[in-house]
Parts: sequence; structure tokens; C-alpha cells
Amino acid sequence: MTDSYWKDILSFTWAYRTFSGVDQIEKQWSDVTVSAQPRDIRPASGRTPPRLVRRSANDVVEGFFDFDTHVGHGTGFVRLLPTDFESFEAKAWLLLTTLQEIRGSEERVDGRRPTGVEYSTTFAGENWLDQRQHTQKYEDRDPEVLIVGGGQAGLILAARLGQMGVDALVIEKERRIGDNWRNRYHSLTLHNEVWANSMPYLPFPPTWPTFLPKDKLAGWLEGYAEYMELNVWTNTEFIKGGYDKSSRKWSVTVEVEDGSRRELCVPHLVLATGGTSGVPHVPSLPGLNDFEGEVIHSSKFVSGIPYRSKRAIVVGTGNSGHDVAQDLYDNGAASVTLVQRSPTCVVSLVPSGTMVYAIYSEGPSADDIDLINAAVPYPIFQESMKWLTEKTCSLDATLLENLHEAGFETDFEPDGTGFYMKYLRRGGGYYINVGCSELIADRKIGLVQARDIDTFTSTGLCLNEREIDADLIVLATGYENQQEGVRHLLGDDTADRLGPVWGFDENYVMRNMWQRTNQESLWIMGGSLIDCRFYSRFLALQIVASLKGVIPRHSD
Repeated sequence: MTDSYWKDILSFTWAYRTFSGVDQIEKQWSDVTVSAQPRDIRPASGRTPPRLVRRSANDVVEGFFDFDTHVGHGTGFVRLLPTDFESFEAKAWLLLTTLQEIRGSEERVDGRRPTGVEYSTTFAGENWLDQRQHTQKYEDRDPEVLIVGGGQAGLILAARLGQMGVDALVIEKERRIGDNWRNRYHSLTLHNEVWANSMPYLPFPPTWPTFLPKDKLAGWLEGYAEYMELNVWTNTEFIKGGYDKSSRKWSVTVEVEDGSRRELCVPHLVLATGGTSGVPHVPSLPGLNDFEGEVIHSSKFVSGIPYRSKRAIVVGTGNSGHDVAQDLYDNGAASVTLVQRSPTCVVSLVPSGTMVYAIYSEGPSADDIDLINAAVPYPIFQESMKWLTEKTCSLDATLLENLHEAGFETDFEPDGTGFYMKYLRRGGGYYINVGCSELIADRKIGLVQARDIDTFTSTGLCLNEREIDADLIVLATGYENQQEGVRHLLGDDTADRLGPVWGFDENYVMRNMWQRTNQESLWIMGGSLIDCRFYSRFLALQIVASLKGVIPRHSD
């Protein structure tokens, strides 16, 4: 069977690896199982029972199983391709093996949860609140892990680590947890459904709207930090840090809320500021420095209300550019013009934009669906995205035709894999339409191509044949790669050693995300809520394994 695949996440390889074809799978299995010592393979406990489903135009049987290795407990998923339904002869088409727990550091949930009895029987000592306040101050110790960034990535990882018994501190430069969402533009709402976005240990309530407003998510993150008893310092900024090879620790300086500085010595440093650096990308645009009106990056745009009756130009046609333009238009801007710098992938929110997440509405838990998705190897995933893009383009045919007539240029990747592959390959370059496309098609929002620009002027934009006056220019031009964020925080040597972040590596995992990097004890955590929920477990397990000395050392 030449198209069979085995994907392993940590359980046998301590990495993310894919093997294809019987010969390669047999060889790798023989190589890795001697050291991993798999045993006690059994039906999975608490997982979706085996079921017959249709995947990639095939009737298949899917099921989960548990197993043990010499370091811990794993869960696997298999997709069987029956060759004879009557005798039920079947071959494994896809196999996924994952490490779920390290022995001795199992998550403290369900039957392993703390009893809390001590708080009922101790009257003279510290109560729970006293202990929490003492723990969060770090007056008598340094954390084992310092996480820079208190958005969903940092909080979810801290929650995973905490349940595995690791002492982790999260620092967040904003005043409150959730401000990374709360302070974004007024109309922002998530573009994928709530059931796909649930967080570990605390899933979103079933009463919540399908698409989450930013402020609702911001409040949830603040509550999540409290309910999960995470150690968080807000209003705290990372100043500098360096790695000492002899001690295998990071020396870090942070500026805390009162303006004083604290020195921390930590074995592991995690940058959880997302797949991008948070450093705005400001392209070189001819004449922009001559513009006498207001110029802001989209990260600083809050609402179109202050710009009522103003003339605006928005540079960039990704999600942020479209949303800013629509916000300005709906709040009464005198005129809004979009500048398209490159062709953009456009899909409707419903049904097209949600189809990639449709599997999360099938019934199994989000954790089970995460494993099912993780089992799909890149070649099959690529074909699935091609099929999905053909379908969405058909569903959105009228929308796309109207955009083309207005001069808007679209692109669905050279291999036809569409917007979700754009997200994985470059983190942007697409728009999930929530109304701005119709405004462009109806010429209510203007459109110019960047190649037609002669120069910006003191009063606006000069094209080859006309001028567009403006009071405001918004640069919706994205952010620098996370590597540049590392350069800003940790210097050139570390950034160069790390390399670019995001986009597929040779194992079809995001480069330098959720895995060991070329810089020892430096980890990058980020991505969507789905990414954070799934990969946080495996990043936490790698950190635990390093602290316990059961993972091969970085130099090995």
C-alpha cells in the first residue's frame, strides 16, 4: 500500500514526523520502537467510539486507541480502508501516534484533581487566597518557565504546564489580560465558529454566539487566567535576556508595574506573542512622508467614528484592510479607498469560510477532532484543500465575478489550495467576507491597484491619471515575521540562529513553532485558538521532558 501514512507526535520520535509507504513505515517503526518500548495497546478511554465515515471520497473506519511507552502514555488514531466489507478485511490508511502524558507529570484533572481538604481543616495557617498571592509574587524563587505574552497562546500553555506540575510565569505588557483583543478595532469578531475554538479545561458556554466578538473573548481570557490559577504579571515588559550555556538558563530583565526591574533566572523561555512579531510592517511607499494628514498602522486603528466625514485611504486588502475600510464606511467617512498591493484570496464567511472547520460540528469533542485533523498528512491535506477551494469558488462565483468587474484581483494559491493554506504558508493574504466585498463591488468603497500609484502627496494619493484626496491613511500592511520580534528582544545572534517563524518546514509543521528550535530552551507559542489548544499539549510535554531529563539534549 504505497499511499499509507504514519504521523508521530513526540511518542516515538520526540518530534513531529511523517512516514509514508509500507517500506518506510516498517523501517522507521523498527528503528524507534526499540527505544520507545510501546506496550499495552488498548481501546481508547473516553474517546469517540470507532465509526464508519466517508473521507476523501472513501468509506473508512476511524478509531482511537491508547498505548504506553517507556516515558508515558499515548493516544493514537487510525483510519482503516476496508477492502472487503463482508469479511471486514482492512488496511491502515492513516495512523497517528501522539504522546499525551509523561509518567509522573500527568495532568491533575478528574481523578487526579486536588482535594482541597487542607483548606477546610487548617484554621490558623494560610488559606487558598493567601497561598495564591504568595505564589504569584515569586519573592522566594524563579519560575521554571517564563512565558512572554498573555494572549490566548501564553495563557493556554501556562494552563497546560500548570496542570503538569510546572511553575510557569506569564508576563503581559498590557494593563489587563485580554487587552490584546480588547484594544483592537471596534467591530472585530472571530471568523470561525465557537465550537471549533474551545480552550483546554474550560470550553466556551453552549449559550455563546457562533462568532465571538472580540470583547467577549477578551473577558473570557481574563477569567481563564483567574479560574485556571495562572501566575500572571500584567503591565510588565520584557527588557532583555540572554542564554548562559554553562548553566543552561536564561537571565532575563523585566520591568514590572511600579516601574522597577526584576531579574529572573529561568530554564525555559517561551515567546507567546503569536506567529507574527507584533512589530508593524511599514513598507516603503513613495511620498508617504510628505503626507500632511494622519498616518496610522491598522494595529492602532480602533474605530471609524472619529473619522466621520473624513476622507480615508486604506493600504492593504487582507482581513484587517477590509474590516478597517468597512468600519470607516459604515461610520460615515466621506470617502474610503482601498489600495490593493497584491491579489487576495476572498471567500464568503458563510458558507465558504466555515467549511474548513465543518468537521468540528460532526459531534465528537474538539480534542478528538484535533487528533483526526492532525492525522491527515500533507499530500492528502493539500488535495482536500484543492477540492474545498473549487467548491468555495463555485459557491462564491457571483461574489468573485462582481469583485473582478470592479477591478479587484483574486488569488487562490498557485496550487489552488485557497485561503486556509495561505494562512499556513504566510499567515495572511486572504479576506473572509463580512460585507466589504459587496461595498467594493457596488463602488461604495473605491479601489486602486498599487502599481497605478505615482506617489503619495501632501494631500493624498497621486495616480497616473487622477488624484485622491485624503485626511487619513491606514496601513493595513501586516507585521514583521516573529524572527524580527526575537531580534528585538534577544538580539541578532539568537534571531539568526532561530531563523524565520511560521510557514511549513521540511516536516510540514510551522517553522520553529511548538517545537525545539536551534536556540536551546527557547520556544515559540502562537497561532489560532485551535492551534493553541492542540499544540500547547505537545509544547508543554517537551518542556516537561526537558526539565525531567527524559528528552534527548539539544546538542544530541
